[in-house]
Amino acid sequence: MSSGKTQAIALALVFATTNIAVGDPGYSIEDVVNSFDESGVKTTTVGYQYWFADKSLADGKTLKLSVVRPNAVTHEPHTHEEDEFFFVLEGTAEFHLEGETKTGGPMTSFYCPSGMKHGIRNVGDTELRYLVIKTYLDK
Repeated sequence: MSSGKTQAIALALVFATTNIAVGDPGYSIEDVVNSFDESGVKTTTVGYQYWFADKSLADGKTLKLSVVRPNAVTHEPHTHEEDEFFFVLEGTAEFHLEGETKTGGPMTSFYCPSGMKHGIRNVGDTELRYLVIKTYLDK
């Protein structure tokens, strides 16, 4: 997928998950448009992350790009209070939910309800790129 398409999807998801009122004087175009910038990348042990929207932007709502090297996992299945959406852009993911697994590729989403044990791992031989959409309760 081209970087332009990736950015367009990411921006659409930011606006779809944000309740910013039209004309709200607290936001400017500079606040709400974020193009990928390598200087903002956070390296992880298995790839990197980039926050298109962190929890300070819109009442705890976030949008993050995660990139995971082939045959790797960012962390083992876990639980937390917040629910999450994952959206695969590139690669092959294995999704875990309460001990069950399912594999999906590009243009596949995965919803993780609050309190359920979940995870995602790269089971392919190319990088896995996916978006994570989450609202943090501890804004």
